[in-house]
Amino acid sequence: MPEVRLIDDQGQQIGVLKTADALVFAQERELDLVEVAPEARPPVCRVLDYSKYKYEQAQKVKQARKHQQQITVREIKFRPKIAEHDYDTKKHHVERFLRHKDKVKVTIMFRGREVTHPERGTAILDRLAEELSELGVVEQRPMQEGRNMTMMMAPSKAVLAGKADAAPAADEVFPADASGDVAAEALASPLESDKDDDAVDATAAPEHAADAPTSDGESAAEALADAADSTAVTPADVPAEPVEVAAVDGDTATTGTAVS
Repeated sequence: MPEVRLIDDQGQQIGVLKTADALVFAQERELDLVEVAPEARPPVCRVLDYSKYKYEQAQKVKQARKHQQQITVREIKFRPKIAEHDYDTKKHHVERFLRHKDKVKVTIMFRGREVTHPERGTAILDRLAEELSELGVVEQRPMQEGRNMTMMMAPSKAVLAGKADAAPAADEVFPADASGDVAAEALASPLESDKDDDAVDATAAPEHAADAPTSDGESAAEALADAADSTAVTPADVPAEPVEVAAVDGDTATTGTAVS
């Protein structure tokens, strides 16, 4: 190049000089002559420290990468005749990806003669986009590609701004009572609650048995007392039987019969 537009180390424009004169100008200041705009006519050269210049450029690239947001593209595949339960499961996957600020590629896979009914795939994609409209926006409308139909969804502005919660709060899963503790109904085991309902306090059983009314209005205690009275045995009811007794009188033993 015969001539260059020269800028000194202070950023001041010197003007158009011959290339040899620009080199002498840089050498006198113990600096380098660096071409910074080769597409200009004449090319633009600056007088500077080349090592320092390279370091500053590397730092700028590093800062630019630090502020870049890495976008991950996830893919979820549906069938045109997908069951409702499977649809809900896959929809939750798409929702989770969007909350994590990932893009989601939703694909409808057609098999056999299903490809002749593309409206079924379009209906599924439109339904998904409508149900997740608060978390994602449709970046690419449903498009048929051979036997597949694809749609691209991106996180909404609310998700990117952090206004959409990444996960439900703990009090939404287990609501707290007035004291701040988790509701006992949400944590109690169904088996334990049934067991407690059917359990009987052994220490209280006699008291309850005594107070429990019978069919004729009497208490259980009175009923038991009456039953005991009705089955009581009196001395008159016992038949008289001979009982042998032995009396010892000196060396002679006398045997007799005593009647009670």
